[in-house]
Amino acid sequence: MTGSLRDQVYLRLHDAVLGGGWGAAERFTEPKLAKKLGVSRTPVREALTRLEADGLVRREDYGYSIVVPDLTTIRDLHEVRIAVELRGIARSIENPSVRHSVRALEAELEHWYGLRTDPPAPRPEFVLEDERFHAALLGASGNPELVAALVAVNHRTRTARMYDFTVEGHVETAIAEHIEIMERVREGRLEEALVLLHEHLGASLEVVVERAGRALAARHSTRVE
Repeated sequence: MTGSLRDQVYLRLHDAVLGGGWGAAERFTEPKLAKKLGVSRTPVREALTRLEADGLVRREDYGYSIVVPDLTTIRDLHEVRIAVELRGIARSIENPSVRHSVRALEAELEHWYGLRTDPPAPRPEFVLEDERFHAALLGASGNPELVAALVAVNHRTRTARMYDFTVEGHVETAIAEHIEIMERVREGRLEEALVLLHEHLGASLEVVVERAGRALAARHSTRVE
């Protein structure tokens, strides 16, 4: 792995969080992690600070733990996510002078065309690709504050959502739906894109909560080796 020691430690811990390396009940401390990684406490402390800013871990009385929202919070945050993401398209429908950046859409589509050609294996880390798409689509609408709101929501739900992408076929489905939605927006078929995006996000909150429940169960059953 290249990069500074602090970056290497951050990436290793980041991958451990997103890869399910820690359970929800697990507590980890700077000394324990420093010993495990064979480094001093300083790069570990810096990495944990960055992970805390990412919304992936929280500081406890005795160390740190993974941030995993409860089902009620997930439900509430998902409602916010739907409202924010749909607004990116709705504002263009309401005001034709508000246009999506075609250049930004085409650049992102190229990335997803590549993933469609060579889809990655199911893995928790794909949640980052999913977040990338939704932030890019919303960003193309021209309101950075909407993107900031979405990023904040994504940080808080990431550790619950990521297990959805370990299910066989979910990655390929997400890739296909992302491309279809973004192509509609690029073509100016905004009403169709709005419907597709709403369906993609999950018109039924119960489905989202049910998936999150499975994710939480998986997270709670995971332990550090």
